[in-house]
Amino acid sequence: MTDIFATTEAEVIDAVSGARDWKSPLNIVGARTKRQFGRPVANWGTVLDVSGLKGIVDYKPNELIITVKPGTPVAEITAALAEKNQRLGFDPPDLGPLFGAAANTGTIGGAISCDLSGPAAMRYGRARDHLLAIRAVNGRAEAFKAGGKVVKNVTGFDIPKLFCGAFGTLGVLTEVTLRVFPEAGEESVWEISDLTPEPGLRLLRTVWSSPLEPTGLVYIPGETRRASAAFGNPGHGVSIVRFKGASLPLEEKRNAFTGLLEAAHIHMAMEIPNTEEEFESLQTLAALNKPDIDVWRIIVPPASAAALMLELKPPLWTADWAGGLLWLGMKDSTAAVHDIAARYEAHATLVRAGEATRNAVAPFPPLTPERLALTKSVKAAFDPLGLFNPGRMYPDV
Repeated sequence: MTDIFATTEAEVIDAVSGARDWKSPLNIVGARTKRQFGRPVANWGTVLDVSGLKGIVDYKPNELIITVKPGTPVAEITAALAEKNQRLGFDPPDLGPLFGAAANTGTIGGAISCDLSGPAAMRYGRARDHLLAIRAVNGRAEAFKAGGKVVKNVTGFDIPKLFCGAFGTLGVLTEVTLRVFPEAGEESVWEISDLTPEPGLRLLRTVWSSPLEPTGLVYIPGETRRASAAFGNPGHGVSIVRFKGASLPLEEKRNAFTGLLEAAHIHMAMEIPNTEEEFESLQTLAALNKPDIDVWRIIVPPASAAALMLELKPPLWTADWAGGLLWLGMKDSTAAVHDIAARYEAHATLVRAGEATRNAVAPFPPLTPERLALTKSVKAAFDPLGLFNPGRMYPDV
């Protein structure tokens, strides 16, 4: 079979049907901005390019939902929502530049498949919290839909959530429905400087547990600041706190926040203007984008973040979600990262590394026998012949 470029769901069904006949694996790709994310697999079979499945299918601003095809660039969705003063709550980061791709070319299907969420997710929720419904094609060449285009409690199995972070191993997405949020009118961003990791992250956790509803809680250590001019003058670590809201409520948040700082005896804080460049650098991981650096993502209980970093000692790192999401830049990665993370009940993923490292170090945490059996069972239910991205996450899956 030759490589296939699909622009409709019917063409995806035909491609899967042909793959079944030939028993040929399908390497599902979109804009290809994250193709090197995951295990390298030598025998990809046929490339199924779904970047042609793009466009907004339905957008109901009054109901706060949007339905799009998976090949739609996140930037296009963001622009359409901005016209109605709305936004994607999970704030997907743009990892394209990390893999040598152009900025703002990543697709919504890629963001969901890689389970990518940015700073505002700690306020509004992660990708899986906003994926209301999907249409997809399974390994039997059958189109199916799951979920519903309303915000409600789910009874039964919430199938759309399975596709978040599945890296295309369960099926080919052909349509996704997302919940969206009103965009707040104004923004207030604060920098609290000269903080080492432990007090810097502790302050962010305090703000997170307050009723102030921040939309960004980031810590940048001094080493990372010195590696990137985007983060201002070099020095010790800095905690960044972002609030959004209408004018009057935002002023109340400012007053409450300064009171919180005074109670904590913190005086090195200032409200900063023109923060767009700074948060854009965070979204693209600009400070970690070095040719000799492997990039890791670690989800960890926030209270354990500082201790975990002290043990791993990465040369470069940033903390999002008040420490709950860590991005690490490391040299000479080994499987010990998974072992150390596990001791802190953390989940480590090798996001970017050379092929030799990705062959030697599992990108995803090792599964217990019980979880591996469950993973294989779910895979077999959606893709009984193992056609979709085989081995992308785990061998023989």
